[in-house]
Amino acid sequence: MDRATAAGRSLGLGPVEVIEVEAKKPGKAPEAEVLRPHLEGAYVIACDEHGTARASRAFAAEIARLRDDGVRKMVFVIGGADGLDPSLLAQAKGKLAFGPQTWPHAMARAMLAEQVYRAVTILAGGPYHRD
Repeated sequence: MDRATAAGRSLGLGPVEVIEVEAKKPGKAPEAEVLRPHLEGAYVIACDEHGTARASRAFAAEIARLRDDGVRKMVFVIGGADGLDPSLLAQAKGKLAFGPQTWPHAMARAMLAEQVYRAVTILAGGPYHRD
């Protein structure tokens, strides 16, 4: 995430942070309660199997559009093994899917980190091997 932060500064993006939370009780609702303070004032995008998968260029364009529309804080939320609490899904202004498969939390986190970094490099005009 340090590389995404460094590359994104000149683009008006960042810092990019990863915040792990752990609920004291199991379940979606307790997890939502510990996540909620991190979402205040943010444009929330839920990583959810029912979301929309985006190509890397489309993902980059969406981040640029949100930045250009004045969004100062964007938060991507990845839930636990059972997904996100319905209240968090309702709060989200967007939903992102990594395809129709089910992915472990660590894998979803790695894929999101890669896509954020890729989006920043695309927006910075870096080479993109799919062009």
